[in-house]
Amino acid sequence: MSSANEYLWFLNTLVRVRVSHTEGPDGLSVIEHQAPWGDSPPLHCHRTEDEFFHILEGEFLFQLGDAQQRVGSGAMLLVPQGAVHSYRVESKTGGRFVTVTRGGDFERFVRAISRPAERGELPVPAGPPGPEAMAALVGVAGAHGIVFMGPPLH
Repeated sequence: MSSANEYLWFLNTLVRVRVSHTEGPDGLSVIEHQAPWGDSPPLHCHRTEDEFFHILEGEFLFQLGDAQQRVGSGAMLLVPQGAVHSYRVESKTGGRFVTVTRGGDFERFVRAISRPAERGELPVPAGPPGPEAMAALVGVAGAHGIVFMGPPLH
């Protein structure tokens, strides 16, 4: 069963699970993301999965370890398992990218904190989570092999 039409609101972004980790024996997950200008997850690492990014639209600032680089449409980046990283959407019009992971932890995390999208567009921005919501987010992330290491990129 293909999940290519499943849209979710993942925090302040819209994601589309293009290929679920349950669809093949290798556990590949392909998720398309649409993110607004300024979107930046907390600095984090994935303990169990490499993460591959393919930028479809927009300009991004990526941090991998101590290094930062600006990338645009067509860029591809591999974030090795355990590498501390984040990004920030630099384009005023937002950005779109695809992530590919293997094993299902990231996809399960996305599903655990997302809600079904009411429409195929970005949700109304909720702003950063408050202390209680952030504590819950940290707990869910940890249960899926993701460790927050610092604040979002400013």
